[in-house]
Amino acid sequence: MQNSRTLMRHADLVDRMATAQGVDLEATMMAGHLTPDALDDAILSCTGCAAPDACEHWLAAHEDGAAAPDYCRNAALLADLATRQEG
Repeated sequence: MQNSRTLMRHADLVDRMATAQGVDLEATMMAGHLTPDALDDAILSCTGCAAPDACEHWLAAHEDGAAAPDYCRNAALLADLATRQEG
């Protein structure tokens, strides 16, 4: 089980990565494209990443948006959500 500090850090990383992809997680959930359980799964997946510090540096360097880095465990999910949000 993850501690609350770790979960909060990775929840923030997931939210920031989604924003960098042009995905508004709240709007996506309200539109029915993402369930709370799927968001929880994305956060838990993020906690297994070996590069959270690199992710924070990447996010700081890509505030205007960019495709998720290859090592992002949620890259496919966020790309899918970005496509759904556009449509």
